[in-house]
Amino acid sequence: MIIDLHVHTPPLSGDSTIELPEFIEKAKKAGIDGICLTEHGRFWDEQELERLSREHDFLMLPGVELWSDDSHFLVFGLKEYSFGLWMVRKLRETVDEAGGAMILAHPSRRQYSAGKDIDADVERYCRQSFLQYVDIAEALNGRSPETANEFSQELCRRLELKGAGGSDAHSIDDIPSCATEFEREISNVKELITELKAGRFRAVDLRGNPRVCD
Repeated sequence: MIIDLHVHTPPLSGDSTIELPEFIEKAKKAGIDGICLTEHGRFWDEQELERLSREHDFLMLPGVELWSDDSHFLVFGLKEYSFGLWMVRKLRETVDEAGGAMILAHPSRRQYSAGKDIDADVERYCRQSFLQYVDIAEALNGRSPETANEFSQELCRRLELKGAGGSDAHSIDDIPSCATEFEREISNVKELITELKAGRFRAVDLRGNPRVCD
């Protein structure tokens, strides 16, 4: 089962131009079975999202993209923001208490530029203390250049992190790109969290590129 774990939609993400009906149609044609709506610091009403899923006959799951002092995270299982989540340690504790899951989003952002030494940059990045709270990272991001995704995949290898994938879509042109292939069927956010925690997934590139990140 293929799910795009990283999608932004208006009006909750003000920088997105996606119109859901058109986006869903294109996602279905690309072989995507579901998407996670991970707005910037904003939370979807779960009942509204369930209604939209039934209306479009397409799996749409709630998530959120949160900023921390160190990076961005895709978070599943939280329903509202609480004080202190800009600290990764506090975010990890809160997610664990809620029985949720979190993914380090596009770790290469502001950490690597084309032409630089990927190995040296990854080695430097690995020294950051907040990474002790991370067990899944976005190895493939659809809006990141190939070398940036190579940085993220090398990070996963060095720290033995599971690698996920997402389009980071802000427009319909951002798909198909990257997503996550799960070994088991998923029908709700609870099952998504279970599969993320179990590690039964891999990042995939849907742009005619056979590359995967196990």
